[in-house]
Amino acid sequence: MQIDIGIAEADRKAIAEGLSKVLADTFALYLKTHSFHWNVTGPMFNTLHTMFMEQYTELWNALDEIAERIRALGYPAPGSFSQFAALASIKEETAVPKANEMIRQLVEGHEAVARTARAVFPTAEKADDQPTADLLTQRLQIHEKTAWMLRSLLE
Repeated sequence: MQIDIGIAEADRKAIAEGLSKVLADTFALYLKTHSFHWNVTGPMFNTLHTMFMEQYTELWNALDEIAERIRALGYPAPGSFSQFAALASIKEETAVPKANEMIRQLVEGHEAVARTARAVFPTAEKADDQPTADLLTQRLQIHEKTAWMLRSLLE
């Protein structure tokens, strides 16, 4: 059935492609945050273990919102490791860094997702896609605030 939500197909496609990158970055950051939750050690263990759990839980829930918006626009959401790896700007961490390095990488990760989300915003605005703009605004607020909070731990 044809989609007629008031957004041209070419715009829906461009927005879905941008959101697919946001989804991939969010998934990459989710995996990194969850891994750091499992593997953090040191004097800040309890604080970071709990903080990372709150962060990966928020990221996990965001994945569904982003993927469902892609679907509402009429396109399939990427869902494989290879698709995410090709689309994500966040590099995986295969080692177990020290706690401060974990924090630094997570700051960089949240900033990367913010940049990826911000890049989709003009396309969504031009197409009068308010639901996507709202989703992006919410994601930007969360990632910028989380990056600030994590960055504060390094000072």
